[in-house]
Amino acid sequence: MPATTRTEHVDQVMFPRQAAAPAGPVDLIGMYLMHYAFRRDLVAFAAAVARTPVEDRAAWRALADRWTWFSTVLHKHHRGEDTGLWPLLRRRADAAGDRVGRETLAAMEAEHAEIDPLLQACAAGFARLAAHPDGDARDALGVRVVAVGERLSRHLAHEETEAMAMVQRYLTDAEWARVEHEYFKSAYAARQLPGMASWCLHGLPAHHLPRVVASMAGKPLELLWRLLWRRSFERRERRAFRHIWPYV
Repeated sequence: MPATTRTEHVDQVMFPRQAAAPAGPVDLIGMYLMHYAFRRDLVAFAAAVARTPVEDRAAWRALADRWTWFSTVLHKHHRGEDTGLWPLLRRRADAAGDRVGRETLAAMEAEHAEIDPLLQACAAGFARLAAHPDGDARDALGVRVVAVGERLSRHLAHEETEAMAMVQRYLTDAEWARVEHEYFKSAYAARQLPGMASWCLHGLPAHHLPRVVASMAGKPLELLWRLLWRRSFERRERRAFRHIWPYV
């Protein structure tokens, strides 16, 4: 199938630290919101590792659990891309004879594979500090967390600049909505909605909030978040990031 001939563009969102938002007919606010949260978390983790005393094992246990959450969400996000989005874009690129596009998608998959071992190494570091006060282990973990942040930041910038341009070139908004539902949103059970919504919205600049909430479930979700979910989420965040709170 050739590139879509639709010419209408939607206003693309630009969150803090986002590298690009290629123009086109597909509203990629959900994708960019996840990227915002990944970047925000890695800045917070790097600061927390540097400033959490090695003797505070309760904080390290909470940080280890929080790293597991972060890694799980990132794995699900990458799996949705690798199993759903990239194959669809590859078929469209093949039909269009787009060699550069195919190279971009191959790079996306390779970058995912490079990030996985770094996540595992950090998980081991958090687990060690949750069990034993070890200054050398904290120093090593600090280096690894910074490396994850740098590597993931480069990947997200590459994706936002090149891969999302392919989404705009080859997909319609309806096709994107189907991919998003089948390969990304379906990875989470209904009981996980409060945690995921709160995680995405945490620290979001106020001027972005109305559009983001509208893209999720509108006013009912915002009320639940403000009255119930946010407080519970922030209590858990304080346990993990107590030595840098508030981190946004």
